[in-house]
Amino acid sequence: MVRLTKIYTRGGDKGETSLSDGTRVAKDDLRVETYGTVDECSSALGIARLHADPALEAVLARIQNDLFDLGADLACPVDQPWTLRVTQAQVDWLEATLDGMNDHLKPLDSFILPGGTPCAAYLHLARTIARRAERQCVTLMRDDANVNSAVLRYLNRLSDLLFVAARWVNDKGTADILWVPGQNRAG
Repeated sequence: MVRLTKIYTRGGDKGETSLSDGTRVAKDDLRVETYGTVDECSSALGIARLHADPALEAVLARIQNDLFDLGADLACPVDQPWTLRVTQAQVDWLEATLDGMNDHLKPLDSFILPGGTPCAAYLHLARTIARRAERQCVTLMRDDANVNSAVLRYLNRLSDLLFVAARWVNDKGTADILWVPGQNRAG
C-alpha cells in the first residue's frame, strides 16, 4: 500500500526524479515522459467518466487503475525485481471488452472526426494521448530493452478500445461525425 505523508520532497528541484528502483534520472528522461503521458491519458479518462453511463464508467475506472499499474511498471526497469507488472490477462480483458462493444457497431465507411457527445470527445482525447504514450513506448523499447513488452500491447489495445468506446457512446456510431475528404476545397 502506498502511504504519502508529505507531498513535496525537494528531490526534484534540480530536474531529477527517482525511478521505483531508486535510480535517479532527468525529469525529461524518455521513461519518465512515457509514464507521464500514461498519467495524462488517465486524467482524460477521468473527465470522460463524468459523462459516461454506469457500465462504461466501470470500464473506464478499471482502465484507470490498470494505467497506474502500467505507470508503475514503466517506472521500474524490467531487469529489476518488481512485483507490479502489466500482464497479458490485462491486455486480453481490453480485447474482450473492445470486441463486445465493436460487435454492436456498423462497419466504418469513412474516418471519424473526434467529437459527438462530450463523453465521445473526451474518449477521443484519451485515445490520442494513449497513442502518444504508445509511440513513446516504442522509442523507449528501441533505446532500452528494460521494458515489459506487455506495456506496449496494452497501450495499443487501449487506444483501439477508446476509439470503439467513443463510437459506442455516439449512439453506437450513428452520431459519429464523419470526415468528408476535400469538403472545403471548392471556392
